[in-house]
Formats: sequence, C-alpha cells, structure tokens
Amino acid sequence: MLPNQSDHENRRQLSPAAENSPVGEQRGVLLASLLMFIVGWGGLLYLIVSTRPRIGGEIWLFFILLQIAVTGTAIPLLRLISQRLASADDPVPLTGVVVRRSVWIGIIAVTCFWLMIPRYLSPPAILVVVLLFVVIEVFLRNRELANER
Repeated sequence: MLPNQSDHENRRQLSPAAENSPVGEQRGVLLASLLMFIVGWGGLLYLIVSTRPRIGGEIWLFFILLQIAVTGTAIPLLRLISQRLASADDPVPLTGVVVRRSVWIGIIAVTCFWLMIPRYLSPPAILVVVLLFVVIEVFLRNRELANER
C-alpha cells in the first residue's frame, strides 16, 4: 500500500522541532502552566491577605505556592525564549527541558526567599545559588545531547 502523498508532504513541511515536540504536548504544558500560575499566585495572595505570619504550616505552604507560581510563570517565558534563541542548526529544546528549567527557576526563587528569613541573602549568595543551578543544568543538558547523538 502506498502512503498518502499529502501525509508525506505534511511530514516534509514539519520542522525537526515540531516532530520532536507535538503541538498537543505544548498546548498541554501551556495549559498546565496557566493552571499553576492561577493556583500559585492566587494561593499566595490568599495566604498573605488572610493569615498571620507564623512559623509553622503557613511558611511551608508559602514556599510550595511560591514554587508553583514561579514555575507556572516561567514555563511560557522560557518556551518563548528557547524558540527565539534557537539557531537554524540546533533544534528547539524539548518541552521537558523547558519544564525542567522552569522548575530550576522556581527552586532558585524559593531558596532565595528561604535565605531571606535568617537574613543571609546577599548579592554574592544569589550569584552562588544561580551559578549552582546553571552548572547542574549545563551538565544535564550536555548529557542529554550526548545521548541523543
């Protein structure tokens, strides 16, 4: 049986990035990031407005909601940046890479807020935390690219 010619033409028109990351997957991740954005920032607003600042469950809820909010905000931004900065030779990073990088940004934000409690946060501390996660991401991405080749 011969393949449909229109299917063959459609496959040729797809870029390598579109073949690796289907549109449905991208839409699902963007929908999830919108939900994370709403739940995270809405929960933080409710937590800040309605509760007294105490050490206990409230502070852990604050950190969890902050992680969700920052990650949900970073996913569409990093996806856009990844698409804009991708060269013609290199494929656009997969959706999983964008989500992982967004989670790293959320962890950096939570770590910085956590360091604010005992007043240890300073510009050198921020630089060390950011560099730590950048180095981890570079190692992970190099390992992924080596496995893909």
